[in-house]
Amino acid sequence: MAMISGSEILARSLKAQGVETLFYLMGGPMMDAEEACIREGIRAIDVRHEQAAAMMAYAWGRMTKKVGVCMSCSGPGATNLLTGVATVWADAAPLVVISGSAAATGSAGGRGIFQEMDQVAVFRPVTKWADRVLSPLRIPDMVATAFRQAASGRPGPVYLDVPGDVLYSSVDEASVSYCDPALSASQERPAGSIAAIRRAVDLICGAERPILLSGNGTLWSDAADEFQSLVETAGIPFYTTPQGRGVVPDDHELSFLSARSTAFRDADLFIVVGTRSNYVNGHLGAPRFNPSAKVIQVNIDPHEIGLTRSCDVGLVGDAKSVLQQLTTEFRARRTRSSFEPWVCALRDVNAKKSAAAASLLNSDSDPIHPLRLCKEIRDFLDRDAILIVDGREILNYARQSIPTFLPRHRMNSGTLGTMGVGVPYGVGAKLACPDKQVLVLHGDGSFGMNCMELDTAVRFKVPFVTVISLNGGWTAREAGKNKAGRELAFTRYDKMAEALGCHGEYVERAEEIRPALIRASRAGVPAVVNVKTDPYARSSTTSFSEYGAT
Repeated sequence: MAMISGSEILARSLKAQGVETLFYLMGGPMMDAEEACIREGIRAIDVRHEQAAAMMAYAWGRMTKKVGVCMSCSGPGATNLLTGVATVWADAAPLVVISGSAAATGSAGGRGIFQEMDQVAVFRPVTKWADRVLSPLRIPDMVATAFRQAASGRPGPVYLDVPGDVLYSSVDEASVSYCDPALSASQERPAGSIAAIRRAVDLICGAERPILLSGNGTLWSDAADEFQSLVETAGIPFYTTPQGRGVVPDDHELSFLSARSTAFRDADLFIVVGTRSNYVNGHLGAPRFNPSAKVIQVNIDPHEIGLTRSCDVGLVGDAKSVLQQLTTEFRARRTRSSFEPWVCALRDVNAKKSAAAASLLNSDSDPIHPLRLCKEIRDFLDRDAILIVDGREILNYARQSIPTFLPRHRMNSGTLGTMGVGVPYGVGAKLACPDKQVLVLHGDGSFGMNCMELDTAVRFKVPFVTVISLNGGWTAREAGKNKAGRELAFTRYDKMAEALGCHGEYVERAEEIRPALIRASRAGVPAVVNVKTDPYARSSTTSFSEYGAT
């Protein structure tokens, strides 16, 4: 009778679900499981901090359209995962999180044994589903359930807690049954009701100034083509959340990024697809959004329909299916020419505002204005490049000035506003897409949070470029005002990167940026381009006190 341990069952269960890559930090009681994963042929990327494992797994999954997997030891290893998991939860993206824990059975429980804590309770508020395995024989079906929960409906992270005594106990190998991954995958694409589809198209046909709004849900539904088809069939201008950029190329003829405020204020119909109504889009409320406009809302989660603003038509269904239905119905009714006056008005506003921003984009000022840095990066990037932006000032400047042309090819601090995601996202994205140009644009404050993951990139030979906007602080300076905790040094992070085995560049003049980017991209190793920027350059953003306003 051949015996098999819980650790080996866990590894084989992950392999059975099609797991190719795992992000983790070693530690008890997971070490045997991690070694078993490697024996099963799973590529295991060990990191320097557990939160980075969750972030890398998220980026890897976003680029591959698969469910990422991360793993940690018990106690502080598990709690270190929490920020990364909460980031994924806020972005409504799939992730399977597995952590070891203190023994679940025996007389020692409840007596303060090593790293004993209720980890399931810790993770439950920031996951779709969280549970604990109490028998080695349950590992395969609970792993399968985890993948199914992560990917079905509105995606999200899930947590599976595996106690040490379950991992290290053994059972008869013949008694273990592994689950078919096809049963774990979500195959359903629920459509909207025919009556609701017709009401929605009635509203579109009766509108004069409609706009389409899209978010992450459209990407996870793999509905980029369907979204673009509706845009072009109906001739409706479109906008996306920051994370949803690229669902249709930013240079599309119906994309007017610089006219966003005008579009939101003057539209008479909002068609909201695959995104929640939250602070990112101003809760769809006044004064940012026209309070008298009609609203059509498409979401796979019925609880999101009308959550912060009542809607005129709610379509509960998968974005891909519902967009196909809307396009088919619209084609039978109307041509796109009816919205031309609205399109022309937005085009004019977009052109005027773009021209007004040109002076800063081309500025030769010393120190360098962040918009000039963004312009140099914009002109350097390939059309299919993956851009990751992490920070405060630089995040806002990049949003205004650097376009994205492909779905999933842009990531940032996300709905939770998590600082430190940049380098981990860069590692995960480049591992997923080794043939794509990957560039991380960082603020110097956020860079410091997970900069040791450059060591991970060096060890695993992951050659992406990190550009730091070095403004010497967490935010921009304001003349005559002392911001508590704002000041950081103008640190030579390029020298630190070189010590880790990266290529380093330091830039103080605008004309030096492009040559430095070229050298960094050709270095063949992870590279850091440290660019000293104007500490007084302050981007416009919403006041924190207004984030919760409805």
